[in-house]
Amino acid sequence: MQIGIIGSGSWATAIAKILTDNEHHINWWIRNEKTIPYIQQRKHNPHYLSNAYFNTQLLNMSASIQTVIEDSDVIVVAIPSAYVADAFHHLPKTIFKNKYIISAIKGILPHHKYLFHEYLQEHFQFPLQQYFTLLGPCHAEEVAAEKLSYLTFSGMDKNVTQQLASYFKTPYINTETNTDVIGVQYAAVLKNIYALGAGIAHGLEYGDNFLSVYIANCALEMNRFLKAITHKETDKTDDNDYAASVYLGDLLVTCYSLFSRNRTFGNMIGKGYSVKAAQLELNMVAEGYNASKCMVFINQQYHTALPIVQTIYEILWEHFPADEGFQKIEALLV
Repeated sequence: MQIGIIGSGSWATAIAKILTDNEHHINWWIRNEKTIPYIQQRKHNPHYLSNAYFNTQLLNMSASIQTVIEDSDVIVVAIPSAYVADAFHHLPKTIFKNKYIISAIKGILPHHKYLFHEYLQEHFQFPLQQYFTLLGPCHAEEVAAEKLSYLTFSGMDKNVTQQLASYFKTPYINTETNTDVIGVQYAAVLKNIYALGAGIAHGLEYGDNFLSVYIANCALEMNRFLKAITHKETDKTDDNDYAASVYLGDLLVTCYSLFSRNRTFGNMIGKGYSVKAAQLELNMVAEGYNASKCMVFINQQYHTALPIVQTIYEILWEHFPADEGFQKIEALLV
């Protein structure tokens, strides 16, 4: 199968490294056309993960997203959720026919307030059966350094999911599979919000003891929401293991790791930065910021108790003082 990658940021670059280390030829959409000759000459991305080097004979790079999609059977989408609509809106409605899409997006489309597969269904009539996710506790920086990491691939077709996962298995990447396509996406969204809160707590000078209790309660809140959506969206008994790496593991690493941009963003908020100042300082997308507003909106149809998410939303969007917000959270924790 011909594999295409949409995106050229840190996570897209890490995915390109994984696939080319397995000797797969890839079609790679590079938004900035000037970056293409640089990678061809220097063999690394000048903007992200510059220590990840490529065999450029395996790279077919293009600044045309339509060309990359048309030339590929499997399309891995690894761009921030806020940019998806702008990147895809001009594409022909039939461009994804008979293709597989693997989403590596860890966010909600903020203007639409829904997940990527819902956007594809609405705008391209793309079936969920051909949609897969690539998620889990896997920072791009550690992939570039070839530190052992675990990825979970989710899809409704178990055989195809396992086949796609096999393309990514390397000595430094282990792969798992499950069928919880919707749940894993919401878990990825929520863990970014909770990690942003963990950063706020750190900025407010809470210690590790508090943080461990905070994260444990975040896991409970996340599980409660995932059980609710599983029941409503699939009408099936919830037998998912929420202690697995794609749920709890991703929550832990995003809350604790210094590589976590959501934690870093939250840390600045806790130290007194305004949202705008923190965005300018970070100079990267912190998915948890938009996600907090979207999740408050989405939860109106599920009516699940999400007091931690609600409080982080109030701090970020309603100018509620961070220290007072965490006093509210303190009273919630068990």
